[in-house]
Amino acid sequence: MSSSTDTGRAVDAADNHSIFDFYRTMNTKGRRTFWACTAGWTLDGMDFMLFPLVIGTLVAVFHSDLKTMGGIVSLTVLCSAAGGWLAGFLADRIGRVRTMQITILLFSVGSLLSAFAQDVTQLTIFRAILGIGFGGEAAVAAVALSEVVAAKHRGRAIGFYQSSYAVGWGLAIIVQAITFIYFPPETAWRVMFGIGALPALLIFFIRRNVEESAISVAARQNKEGSSFFEIFSASNIRALITGSLLTIGAQGGFYALMTWVPQFLRAERKISILASTPYLLALITGCWVGYATGGWLSDRFGRRPVFLLFSACAAAAVYIYTHLHLSDAEVLLLGFPLGFFAVGYYSALMACLNEIFPTRVRGAGVGFTYNAGRAVGGLFPYLVGVVTAITTLSNAISIFALTSYGIVFLTALLLLRETKGVSLQS
Repeated sequence: MSSSTDTGRAVDAADNHSIFDFYRTMNTKGRRTFWACTAGWTLDGMDFMLFPLVIGTLVAVFHSDLKTMGGIVSLTVLCSAAGGWLAGFLADRIGRVRTMQITILLFSVGSLLSAFAQDVTQLTIFRAILGIGFGGEAAVAAVALSEVVAAKHRGRAIGFYQSSYAVGWGLAIIVQAITFIYFPPETAWRVMFGIGALPALLIFFIRRNVEESAISVAARQNKEGSSFFEIFSASNIRALITGSLLTIGAQGGFYALMTWVPQFLRAERKISILASTPYLLALITGCWVGYATGGWLSDRFGRRPVFLLFSACAAAAVYIYTHLHLSDAEVLLLGFPLGFFAVGYYSALMACLNEIFPTRVRGAGVGFTYNAGRAVGGLFPYLVGVVTAITTLSNAISIFALTSYGIVFLTALLLLRETKGVSLQS
């Protein structure tokens, strides 16, 4: 009896600590949901990151400036916040899967329209449309995935889902490299945005293969859907404030850094578009590993320790990357740890947001908090562009990135209650 019990404990321990075990324990329905969400976030990331890669080209083509381009990025992110709020509400009403299809269609159409923009105004409008779909897909896919994975594996599953954004960024770099080889710059950016319409094809897979989670279906059948404003009730207000602050820091740090790293490499490091590819790939590889590892660590040690560790290390990495006198080889090598720590807490973030809200308002709660952070953090690319008028780009990046990481650290330290292993059934 004792031997059997010990064996069971050993299996449980191994099951709980394996970084890939979340997938092995999923049924067919769960795996299809995982791949649909992951593919959507991959292509979402590709579409969004195409723009920062061609900021320099767009400045020249439209006779514009960095402040204006940073403003377009910020508006895209602000619209993504609105899209996330709306999609979160719809997800609680019409279901996660149907809402996800709508959001994917929107960001695909926005990218396609961007390819035909004739001036800055049109480009701004079309990127705003992309932003609405981008924010909606991010919020809904994370909820859908959280509801089909075991509680003890949630961080790891969300980590691998989040890591697909880095894959999408990598695809964007590949698309950029190929198009700038075969097309002149004034045409290449249009081809890139046109390719960004391809995610619309994913809708057909979702329609045929992905089903609504049992948790979501039960909540709607039992009429547990609630008013959007219930997320502001006394029982949810702490979760709302804590989640919003965490995402303000997470999103602000990400956009302040990742939007401007390509331009930093070209303007201050004097590295050309094509020559910057390995530097960005090192950064992206670090992001991918950070997402996956952060999810595993948050399942093993808890959400709070991951927020504290990664935000502190990210602040140090950003300062070293942008301010120390490094050789090009050292910058290349530092890209990996920079990416690793700058995004590693995202896996804990998405798991945590899903765990702090009850099922009946989970879509609205996650949609609001994640995109409230995105709305405020989304201003940072614009502010970085503004501040470059009085200081260097490296200083501007550091000011807003380090402020963001400080918000994450203090919120996790002072406000966040540990949620590792919480059941989403209640």
